[in-house]
Amino acid sequence: MGTTEEIGVATADSRAGKYLTFVLANECYGLEILKVREIIGLMDITAVPQTPEHVKGVINLRGKVIPVIDLRLKFGMAEADHTDETCIIVVDVGSVEVGILVDKVSEVLDIDGADIEDAPSFGTEVNTEFILGMGKANERVTILLDIGKVLTREDVAELVAAEP
Repeated sequence: MGTTEEIGVATADSRAGKYLTFVLANECYGLEILKVREIIGLMDITAVPQTPEHVKGVINLRGKVIPVIDLRLKFGMAEADHTDETCIIVVDVGSVEVGILVDKVSEVLDIDGADIEDAPSFGTEVNTEFILGMGKANERVTILLDIGKVLTREDVAELVAAEP
């Protein structure tokens, strides 16, 4: 068994890699590029009744019905007007493709394990389980998300059940 420092380094190194960065409410977030299927411009979203507020509905992407989540609402932020930069990032969550609505996509960053720190502790009242780490690149901090934990099993089950 290695020391805790060695274990910490191994964890940090496993988080190293390429991240698609995007903006929500002027804050920078990142997703592991391997979880991203594609980025599409905003298109008509068909509302689905009796879904949570953060579930905007579904889109028809080349004949495939994909549920769309407003990440601002999922994170408890105020809903924003859509702009020319608003887009949908289609991601893999388990065996389901889900669209996440974001303010704008920024760039793909290659972040070294040494530049990723664990999420700070905000106390027991704040759940930071969905944060993979805090990436330091280009003079700013990017909140790296574990999309599989952002969208819980319950969210994905609701989305699959809501598909027409």
